[in-house]
Amino acid sequence: MEQPGGGYPEDLTQSAICQDNSQDNEPLTVPMPIDQITLDILWSRLIATVNEQAAALIRTSFTAIVRDSGDLAAAVFDRRGRMVAQSVTGTPGHINPMATGMVHFLERFPIDTLRPGDVLITNDPWMTASQINDLTIATPVFKDGRAIALFANCCHALDIGGRGLAADSRSVYEEGLYLPLLKLVDAGKPVEPIFDIIRANVRTPEEVIGDIHSQIIANEVGAEQLLSFLDEFGLPDIEGLADEIIDRTEAAMRAAIRDIPNGDYRSEMTIDGFDDTPILIKCCVRIRGDDLEVDYAGSSGQVPLGVNVALNYTQGYTTYGIKCAISPEVPNNAGSFRPVRITAPEGSILNAVHPAAVGGRHLVGHFCPSTVMMALADALPEKVQAPGFDGIWNSQLEGELGGDGHKRFAYIWFSAGGTGAMHGKDGLSAVAYPSGIAGFPAEVIEASSPIIMHKRELRQDSGGPGQWRGGLSQVMEYSITTGKPVYLQSFYERTKYPAPGLKGGSPGVAGRLSANQEKQPIPKITSQIEPGAVVRIELPGGGGFGPAGERDPAAVLADVRGGYVSKEAAERDYGVVIDTARWVVDEAATRARRPAGA
Repeated sequence: MEQPGGGYPEDLTQSAICQDNSQDNEPLTVPMPIDQITLDILWSRLIATVNEQAAALIRTSFTAIVRDSGDLAAAVFDRRGRMVAQSVTGTPGHINPMATGMVHFLERFPIDTLRPGDVLITNDPWMTASQINDLTIATPVFKDGRAIALFANCCHALDIGGRGLAADSRSVYEEGLYLPLLKLVDAGKPVEPIFDIIRANVRTPEEVIGDIHSQIIANEVGAEQLLSFLDEFGLPDIEGLADEIIDRTEAAMRAAIRDIPNGDYRSEMTIDGFDDTPILIKCCVRIRGDDLEVDYAGSSGQVPLGVNVALNYTQGYTTYGIKCAISPEVPNNAGSFRPVRITAPEGSILNAVHPAAVGGRHLVGHFCPSTVMMALADALPEKVQAPGFDGIWNSQLEGELGGDGHKRFAYIWFSAGGTGAMHGKDGLSAVAYPSGIAGFPAEVIEASSPIIMHKRELRQDSGGPGQWRGGLSQVMEYSITTGKPVYLQSFYERTKYPAPGLKGGSPGVAGRLSANQEKQPIPKITSQIEPGAVVRIELPGGGGFGPAGERDPAAVLADVRGGYVSKEAAERDYGVVIDTARWVVDEAATRARRPAGA
């Protein structure tokens, strides 16, 4: 989820930033009320500060999850726990739950009870990112002895103990080490028993503890940048600036909502679920003036296994889908959340209650943006995107490295399929939407684990046909070099129900997992992979937008020449006949196959 880098919305609420200018030799002070040029400067500096925070986390990380994939969030909060700005790097599933979860930190540790050198931590799924592998660390910032802000970041730990990252747990207690809201560092002194407990419960203590230190350092870097910024502009804190930014954001968000006609806009989507029982996501977007509500009543109930979603994660991805559709240019902060209300029945798949298993919450939560866009397709046909593979495919392998059985490894990587098309644009190929994380390069996977990647290529004909074609997925084949059985913990969706098209577009192709062994792996449970087996992953493609018969024949020709669409699929799905001897469209044959007027 990227933060816009341009100027701030104009002609919105003005508020004063109070500053004592009575002393001589004071630094530059912000005018009162704040003017547009000054606000643009302050906003740019604030974004630079959180970007530096995220960069420090990425550069010091011990794991490819953070360093190469960007599975993280970084942000600054005011004294009241309101998110003011986020870094351009980050996933909605980390950023938005962290933004709404800061209130829990401050309820447990009120801002004025904190001391310089304090660091807070939790992985409570119902307070932050809905998965115990995601650790959130918050650090207060002090100026003249007073807490003036907090920096926080959230990223995925390589391991958190328990069964490992899989969806076949039956409660959150099986999924690993559960950390309530705690002080990890107390007035500059590490709380060593907490570090000892974490080390004793994870399979990869060096990497996990290393990334925790990276998270702490990142917040310290953000704090240093913020204090320098405040001194330069003569600001005692960010409260006045936060009011200005958040109020303007809210006003801009409400203006975008008012542009949509009042009404109830509905949609529903069916996905695989865990076993033979599919999961239904039902959505109603209600527009009333400048208020917007998303109601998931009618969706499936929570299930006994780990694909349940805590409400804060549902809120995070739903608000992301709304912003993508109606106001992508408006900054993402506490102000953009105010006009939006998101509800789901307690005990449903999108509002699971403790102690539900939630390790695979993204296998359902990632479909919220597409469900919202499907609902808004009639109201905003040129701004919404067809559903895609909608998520990430997590592959985690665990096993023995050495012959003595004492040296073990755990490694996880993310893979992406095709995104849905939208009016005027084909879908993107092998891109992780809506999470926005990067796929791991084959070289990184091979250098960091006992994995050999035999094949990695785009999957021909996997994008849904349409006037604008869905994005292609990819095919990967790999094997393990340990010579011993290993455990594959897979998080794969859309293997039964492919991404539907929109506005007459056709579905993408479903995904598939296979291995050349007697018992085939199941896409959502822990499977044993035997030595020498070649595992094949075929990811799902994105849905098409608009009728395929209306696609420009020249675009179909380009797809065939590029290998994205086969010659046979061009004729079957698009009614376009390609003369491959001359690489031109056979116009007479195409006219005969296409409906009149297409």
